[in-house]
Amino acid sequence: MYTTKSLIYFIIIFICPAVLGQFYEDKRCRCVCPSPASIINKTQDKIFDRKLYIAYVPPSKCNCDGVILPLMSDEIRDNAQVFCPWCECKYETRNTTIIMVVVIIVLWILMLLTAYLIFLMILDPLVTKRKTETYSSNADEAQNLLLQEHDPED
Repeated sequence: MYTTKSLIYFIIIFICPAVLGQFYEDKRCRCVCPSPASIINKTQDKIFDRKLYIAYVPPSKCNCDGVILPLMSDEIRDNAQVFCPWCECKYETRNTTIIMVVVIIVLWILMLLTAYLIFLMILDPLVTKRKTETYSSNADEAQNLLLQEHDPED
């Protein structure tokens, strides 16, 4: 019982602050664009190399002009009319609180199943105690059969 309490305290002290310290934004702009090299070099085979850009901007700025062009070089900015139509920008919202609660519940279930497994492993030898008996009954029968064969009374 003492080890279970110490395990729970260990989890509360060391793991929970690490999980709570990693908060993420619930809203983001996700843009997928071709590689800038495909626009500069005008090569068609590199047009399928896609690059992901993530920015935390309001929904009104979730487009090529608000997310991608500020990160690009002047050469790409000059060719924005060629580059931007190839970009797909989507504004995403997610609830990280629900995700975090589900992960914590799954971890607790795994811990309970592990504790139950350890409990069963400890309980198994106590329940299945076997008496060690010598196996002499067959030896006695074999001796009786041998004695009957050598009996001169026949």
